[in-house]
Amino acid sequence: MDNKKIDYFKYWGKVSQSADGIINYHLLPYHCLDVAAVGYLLLDDRRSLTQRLANQLDVSFVWFKNVFCFFLSLHDIGKFATAFQGQVDIPGKLVAADSRMPYTVRHDTLGFFLWEGVLGDKWREEKNLFCQSGNYKSDKLLRSFRPWIEIVMGHHGIPPRNEERVRCQDFFTENDEEAAWQFCCLMKSLFIEGMDLSIMCDKSFKKKIKLISWQLAGFVVIADWLGSSLDPKDYITEEMSLELYWQEYALPRGRKILNRVNIDHAQPATFSGIKNLFSHIKKASSLQQWAETVPLVNKGQLFVLEDVTGSGKTEAALILASRLMSQGVAEGLYIALPTMATANAMYDRLKEFYKKLYTDDRLPSLVLSHGSRHLSQKFKETVGLIATDTTEERNYGKNEWSASAYCNAWLADSRKKALLAEVGVGTLDQVLMGVLPARHQSLRLLGLARKVLIVDEVHAYDPYMNELLEALLEVHARQGGSAILLSATLPQEMRRKYVNAFCLGINESPPLLDSDAGYPLATQFPYVKSCEHVFYNPSNSRHDWSVVFFTDPCQAIAQIEKAVNNGQCICWIRNTVEDARKIYHQIKREPWIKKEHLTLFHSRFAMIDRQRIEERVIYHFGPKSTEQDRKGRVLIATQVVEQSLDLDFDILISDIAPIDLLVQRAGRLQRHVRDRNGNPLDKTAARDLRAKPIFYVVSPDLTDCPEKNWLKSNFPGTQAVYRHTGRIWLTQQCLMTTRSIRMPEDSRRLIESVYSEEAQSNIPEALQDQSVNAEGDEFSKRSIARLNKLDISKGYTWASAENSGGWADETHIPTRLSDKTITVVLVRIVAGRLEPYANTHQFAWEQSMINLPQKDWQNIRQKISSQWIDEIEKMKKEIRVLKWVEVLPLTKEIENVYDPNNGWGIETGGVA
Repeated sequence: MDNKKIDYFKYWGKVSQSADGIINYHLLPYHCLDVAAVGYLLLDDRRSLTQRLANQLDVSFVWFKNVFCFFLSLHDIGKFATAFQGQVDIPGKLVAADSRMPYTVRHDTLGFFLWEGVLGDKWREEKNLFCQSGNYKSDKLLRSFRPWIEIVMGHHGIPPRNEERVRCQDFFTENDEEAAWQFCCLMKSLFIEGMDLSIMCDKSFKKKIKLISWQLAGFVVIADWLGSSLDPKDYITEEMSLELYWQEYALPRGRKILNRVNIDHAQPATFSGIKNLFSHIKKASSLQQWAETVPLVNKGQLFVLEDVTGSGKTEAALILASRLMSQGVAEGLYIALPTMATANAMYDRLKEFYKKLYTDDRLPSLVLSHGSRHLSQKFKETVGLIATDTTEERNYGKNEWSASAYCNAWLADSRKKALLAEVGVGTLDQVLMGVLPARHQSLRLLGLARKVLIVDEVHAYDPYMNELLEALLEVHARQGGSAILLSATLPQEMRRKYVNAFCLGINESPPLLDSDAGYPLATQFPYVKSCEHVFYNPSNSRHDWSVVFFTDPCQAIAQIEKAVNNGQCICWIRNTVEDARKIYHQIKREPWIKKEHLTLFHSRFAMIDRQRIEERVIYHFGPKSTEQDRKGRVLIATQVVEQSLDLDFDILISDIAPIDLLVQRAGRLQRHVRDRNGNPLDKTAARDLRAKPIFYVVSPDLTDCPEKNWLKSNFPGTQAVYRHTGRIWLTQQCLMTTRSIRMPEDSRRLIESVYSEEAQSNIPEALQDQSVNAEGDEFSKRSIARLNKLDISKGYTWASAENSGGWADETHIPTRLSDKTITVVLVRIVAGRLEPYANTHQFAWEQSMINLPQKDWQNIRQKISSQWIDEIEKMKKEIRVLKWVEVLPLTKEIENVYDPNNGWGIETGGVA
């Protein structure tokens, strides 16, 4: 290298501004080494993750650590651009702004093209720079650097945009290029001098680096965040040798940061039996006994557990998870559920139990994914939310946040935290984002690595989400993870697809599954003894519900009146929010109901009201509810009570729905063992003393020859939600035949009588067109999912999202197609100011959020007074949690669209 004047000290890497306007800066080479130091220290050989990454590359740990840190030190070379430096005016010896070089391309992408277009050429000219050992050409080696460069340039959550060429001379001066060149050469001397890099040219190595690039990219984000958390009072502007800075400043500061945030995971406890995990289990079920004793292989594996509602599947899954963690196959778990309501319920079940999964020497973190309550302070420290007194790091531009600023905003959206905590509970959506081209998806995959993924109610997802789930299972298996899928009503074809997806991830041939397998059933792969195990359920785990059809909703109302007069509790599950609200208001006007005994529960409530109603529902109908809690109570609900909520009703009514969903709903009918008045009894020592359970189904006319509009004419909402009319008719027919649901005996027969290929041929001709259209819609959803999901095989690169049109902020990437909703924050007008609807001390903005149909938002936003538009935009800039959502002021003109006890009601012009 020529002995030219050292220019790399003329560039700032971090900038902060104090409350009195004083600007402080940290030199760019030092910032790059700060981040590299954090990465260097994180790559501790005692960490299973880093050991596994080195093993996957089939290289020594020292080789992997040095090579990775070399590239990590280059993550911000795009900041050597005069275009970037000119954003902040720092008088003195630093690079001055140049009006001919506007900053129009992000610095991460600039860094990629600086390497590709300038630095690579310079290194090719230096024949021996990388070729001290090994018989290979420098240009071939430099091409093998590209995946690493893309990984580190993706430190802001997406790969560098490289589908269009960027002219470096439009952003970098010759001095900029020379400064970056000098810096890169010094990083090479510091980290990889004299190392044999020839393995990087092997085709097999290139394939391996692509496969682990997703985890490495998440690792880079964490290193950048922690390395960027340096307090501005510790910024350094004086020049010193970079080797001295590395030894005397970067490494000591990195150790200090890591000691402060304590990023190490808690140590899993040794599994010591069911009784030690669950004191409430007096006698384990057959499934739970199997989970405790089934031989495990010493690597990631898949389990599919099928058993009746209320049989203890969740406990069985946690037993398996504890054993996997105890064996060293996993370090934590994430439980994915269909809805926020089910996630809330699961969180409440876990919060007193989860500590038993770990030793007592350190408190593990438990986080609720949508994060409006019970947030873990320990987790905040884990990802580096460190106070900076009176200074705040400057953002880079209108659409580009600094690492520290984005980290803080990302933390404010606490739904994302669950994937980095030791134990996370949330919706499935949060993990599906890991296979979609959304910002920070790599961080989600990294958070999921070494975890047991437990997916409850796995049957509850539409074809779009199922396609994404299959992709997630493949990726999770590839990174050594385990998964446990739970369902009471799983079609055999769906089970086969899940197993095949996992097998693809571990590169093994899928097993031949028994298409006539019994029920309850556990499926395991890889396995030691048997892939499939059928259980016998004892009598106290069996259910026999009589089925009675109502073809007129008035019959259902009459049944509710009868139940109230008899002192029973009853629930009617409706298929749409609008239908639930209508029947709620109709019953509310009846003289026989006490208004305080009638509850409406659906998905269109602000978070604070939804949690209040959810807690009320659990109190009155949950496992601990007594006669006085339940007597004469009526719940009108939608699908929010269909899954995972542990509720028990004396009598249950449901709108007609596909058979698997009806079985799920029936699972809320006399779920627990009670006396004749509804008081709980010991399940292991008693039988239920209430009258024989009857499941009432509100349905169209019972007919063998339905007309084309058989469903839509009287149940348009149901037709809109469940478009496959043929499946609705098949459901009605199989229940008409038996007039009962016996579980577990009938489970497999009922499901396959509606979902098997043979069953589809029995759909009447009048309903064939609608059914074919619905199947076409399902195929279309799967096709959209295939287009939207990442091509993981291409590695962490912009091209992995070329089918979906490129990478985007996560707010633009759908995890569900059926829910075309917008997240809106409701705000009140208080003394002429906009305040969150939720008047709470913590998380008031999150508690004020509600998900609204897109059409409702489009209609209501037109009614927002112009006087509030500017105020809303100002709030969204000042309050980070509002950046990703819409804001709706409840002014006098529009306040009637929302009510705390009725929820959102724009369809009828109000909810009063």
